[in-house]
Amino acid sequence: MLATCMTDCFTPRRKWRQAYHFSSSQPISSTKKIQSPLRLPSMLANKDPLFLTGVTLPSEYPDSQHLLVKLTVYDAKHKSQESSSFLGSATFSIGDLLRAKDGRLTLSLRSSDGVCTAGTVAVSHLKMGEMEEADHIATDTSSQKSPLVCEPADQSYIDREDYALTGPVFRNPICKVYRFQTADSKWMLVREQMEECTLSFTIPRQLLSLYIQEDKSRLQDLEDLGELSPHWDNLRKEVVTRYRGIISSYQDTLAEVQKITGSFKPSCCKAQKSLEFIPINLHTQRMRVTCPRKTDALYDIITVGAPAAHFHGFKCGGLQRLLSRYEGEKKSFSTAYQCIYYSPQHTAKAQEVLSTVSLLQPLITSLADQLLQAALEHSSHGLKDALKSLSDKTEQFVHTLKDELVKSALLALHAARPGYVSKSQKQTPVLCHQQGQGGDQNHSPVQGLPGHSPTTPVPESPVVCNNVKGGDSGSLKHQDSIPHHKEYDEEEWDRVWANVAKCLNCVIAKVDKLLEGDNSKQEPAPEQRLADVTTSHNPGDWREQLSPLVSRLKECVLEVVEKAKRAMTFVLLQEAACSIPQGFHLQQRRDVVFSQALAALACGFVMRLYAGLQDKDFLRQLHLVGLVAQFESLLSTYSEEIGMLEDMEVGISDLQKVVFKITEAKTDDLSELQPSVCGRRDHFTVEVPLPQVIFQTLPEEIKEGKPLRVFPVLFNVGINEQQTIAERFGDISLQERINQKNFEILEAYYKTLREKVPLECLPCFQTQADIKELLETLGQNVVTKKRKNVEILWIAGTICRRLNGIRFTSCKSAKDRTSMSVTLEQCALLRDEHQLSKDFFVRALDCMRREGCRIENVQKNIRCRKYAFNMLQLMAFPKCYRPPDGTYGKVDS
Repeated sequence: MLATCMTDCFTPRRKWRQAYHFSSSQPISSTKKIQSPLRLPSMLANKDPLFLTGVTLPSEYPDSQHLLVKLTVYDAKHKSQESSSFLGSATFSIGDLLRAKDGRLTLSLRSSDGVCTAGTVAVSHLKMGEMEEADHIATDTSSQKSPLVCEPADQSYIDREDYALTGPVFRNPICKVYRFQTADSKWMLVREQMEECTLSFTIPRQLLSLYIQEDKSRLQDLEDLGELSPHWDNLRKEVVTRYRGIISSYQDTLAEVQKITGSFKPSCCKAQKSLEFIPINLHTQRMRVTCPRKTDALYDIITVGAPAAHFHGFKCGGLQRLLSRYEGEKKSFSTAYQCIYYSPQHTAKAQEVLSTVSLLQPLITSLADQLLQAALEHSSHGLKDALKSLSDKTEQFVHTLKDELVKSALLALHAARPGYVSKSQKQTPVLCHQQGQGGDQNHSPVQGLPGHSPTTPVPESPVVCNNVKGGDSGSLKHQDSIPHHKEYDEEEWDRVWANVAKCLNCVIAKVDKLLEGDNSKQEPAPEQRLADVTTSHNPGDWREQLSPLVSRLKECVLEVVEKAKRAMTFVLLQEAACSIPQGFHLQQRRDVVFSQALAALACGFVMRLYAGLQDKDFLRQLHLVGLVAQFESLLSTYSEEIGMLEDMEVGISDLQKVVFKITEAKTDDLSELQPSVCGRRDHFTVEVPLPQVIFQTLPEEIKEGKPLRVFPVLFNVGINEQQTIAERFGDISLQERINQKNFEILEAYYKTLREKVPLECLPCFQTQADIKELLETLGQNVVTKKRKNVEILWIAGTICRRLNGIRFTSCKSAKDRTSMSVTLEQCALLRDEHQLSKDFFVRALDCMRREGCRIENVQKNIRCRKYAFNMLQLMAFPKCYRPPDGTYGKVDS
């Protein structure tokens, strides 16, 4: 590795902002040539500026002493090669450098005509791997400012110890390497690596497929409701039309997304319809720190644009406001559409019942078959195990259906059949005609049933016949010929539901009897053995005795599932009918936001899992409690960004219905390591496959497929000029409520963690602050009325790292404000955990912002190496969030 040092300039009194350009070539006999432009930190108003940079030669170039290196120096007035002026150049060979005294070569910079001297430059070689040997540089240059190093890493230099794992998930790495001086005059090597994540597209693709599949299933369930009265049938047709429209839209979006081969969505495409499910500018960033006499430390963070529905806009606000307004208006919708109003809790319960019974019914059938197989094999041990599993799942199934909502919904569905006549109508049939003449009994008695209890009598008010209007001449005699006319038996559901438990008890009793008889015959008398072999121990006996009972159990379960699915589908029909069209638009918006949030969460989980596979304490925490996922947001609470924050709040909250499972990859092919998603809107599972060798080292609980929970928390503090307006003239109650709510979630997580996992299992940090003290400080800051209180974000981030959590940082596009936050956090970690000299904290921060991975992120998004700030905006920013001069300007973001 080569290091260059500018020691003298032609006009020493002027302010310099130098940039170096290196090129190297073989002797004339070789045609190969490499040009490697390197940008260096500028030094202003310094007579003898000192720079260090590294030059890495590609592996195809031989280690030849005849290799020529050309050094070109420019005066880069505005930090860009386009606006720079040529100062001079010098050429040397690797052999000259190696033979130079003390490994240091002093060269004269020559002008373009080769006559004038523009100054001198010193070149030396340095072994970067030997950290202790670098100390002499600080000693030799004690009169100089501490040098900073920033160099782009060659592909071969990028850390790929875990490439076999991360290869299919993370790609297109960008790496920058720094050397910073510590407080004790030592040197640390800092490697900053940023990568794209394939989950940006694979997770949304899978979610779109699941959304389409779920909505198609909902259509089938609506058809399976059977014949309905004209009013309800018309509502069903309207709901079906809406679902088909959503399915068609999602299919078109999925087709467009499948055409894309990239792995990240730039910020300039955030409002593009075909990419609305894709997270904005999702990247992982890892900082590896190597210090003398210390083990390497890793610090990970995921950066992503705030999950929000940019294509749908924010004119009327975001999801949080829209959903709140929608729930308030839904009661009036139910009256207008003559629907039964179900609360959000009832709707959520109906979705849960549908999901649970759909999952448990095939599982119970499979376990029942396993029980019969064990009986056929005459295996006592197998019989006990199969019975235990069958009992557990059947009891869970029965418990799920033990809800008054199912019973009341069945009654409501019966009332929606053609020609329904209530008990009161049979007693006073003439009222059916009076109803059509303007009587005011307009509400069905089942409208109050969502909260109806078994002991509360149903009102005996008359109800209009469902298949005729009040003035129709259809006679009751004709109506009685319709099968649905029979009076509804409210006890029927209780009997059907209880039959499942009774059948299970019969199976258990029979198995106990078989096992008891088997045990009593294990030591038969000699004269009885021949008879036992030919009679009692016939392998078919157990199966023959169990088969009728098991078949009856399956039939009862199937009957219950059919009734429960129809009842819950009818509940969801009411909800869908009451919400046309606004509810469907909100569901689409929620799907979009959740897709972006889940892709980011899956990326963070995979990255954190890979980093902790060798940490037994982390794995223990993972399966006993779960992980906290802390989202840091820098959105303002003003104008459109308040709508983005309202979207983000709901999207992050919806991540609570996600669990993770670790699975064993089917093959060693890297393509098998892509995470997959399954489930439905009320509950998703993300499966993360690992190679067999690594999977076998995991705790048994994880290998057995235990669901792994994630606890998402969101903290927001706006920092831009719009937040200044909101704090002085607007409303910041949304930010205050979000921070308070999520502080309580974080505090509850810590209490649970402390009960189940020894705190000694958590990672150790140099800072001595206790997590409990940090939580108390965070709680105080959350309730303190202070403008742009960014300490909330700093403390929350510290707590997250102390809890082994997953760190996320977001702004509108994860490009500008996010870059300021990430670089500030990295330098704070270097200062607090690795003794970065406080005198050089600001210089290191500017170096990262000017030369590090984040400016490369800006380049990837907008094809320009400038942060999208102007001077007026930055005056409103907290000082530590302001970029260095020359790195910002008016650009299209």
